[in-house]
Amino acid sequence: MAINIVLHEPEIPHNTGAIARSCVLTNSKLHLIKPFGFELSDKYLKRAGLDYWKYLDITTYEDLNDFFEKNKNVNFYLATTKTTKIYSDVKFKDGDFIFFGKETAGLPEDFIKEHSERAIRIPMIKDLKRSLNLANSCTVILYEALRQLNFMELV
Repeated sequence: MAINIVLHEPEIPHNTGAIARSCVLTNSKLHLIKPFGFELSDKYLKRAGLDYWKYLDITTYEDLNDFFEKNKNVNFYLATTKTTKIYSDVKFKDGDFIFFGKETAGLPEDFIKEHSERAIRIPMIKDLKRSLNLANSCTVILYEALRQLNFMELV
């Protein structure tokens, strides 16, 4: 199995391309939920992912409902700045799904409220009201999950 990275309505092709590369290099699966702020054929998306695309395990979905219809009873976490639980305090398991929201707005508020017990965050200073780049946030949490799983077959 693998860790599953879910991008909800990603907007910036460079971020999605960088995340795709991280997924390939960690044997993780990438799930993209529409709408996207780019086309999957976008040259910037392809450039950021280099020649890794042919190795990527990727699935796209029309919306959150489509995702959950096709992925029933999965364990998932929501990466957000709108919670107090720190990502390193959860116990990740093989096959977990980690959701990340779009760059300008994050995950939908109602989705976070409905699953607040699954919300996790990366500690950052509070005064700026800003957050890390999406690709960086994804990599931080992905590698913590992999660390907890003894990096599975990566080492």
